[in-house]
Amino acid sequence: MSDDTQQTFRPLEELSYEQARDELVEVVKILELGQMSLDESLRYWERGEELAAYCERYLNGASERVEKALAQRDADEADAEDS
Repeated sequence: MSDDTQQTFRPLEELSYEQARDELVEVVKILELGQMSLDESLRYWERGEELAAYCERYLNGASERVEKALAQRDADEADAEDS
């Protein structure tokens, strides 16, 4: 396959979580069809792995933010009760 016929993907840093998740869903659908060459399938699989890792990192960061906010809320409530 020549380089000009290969699918190009947007850089991950340009994607929001929702865009990455939606693209991952599309990649899975495309792979499930199984109508590509092995090389093209591998490129999509690699992209899917990148997208999954990106989404996981994003969700881990969001989870940490929620945990910090809850801890701060609990600390604020404890301080208010002590007053």
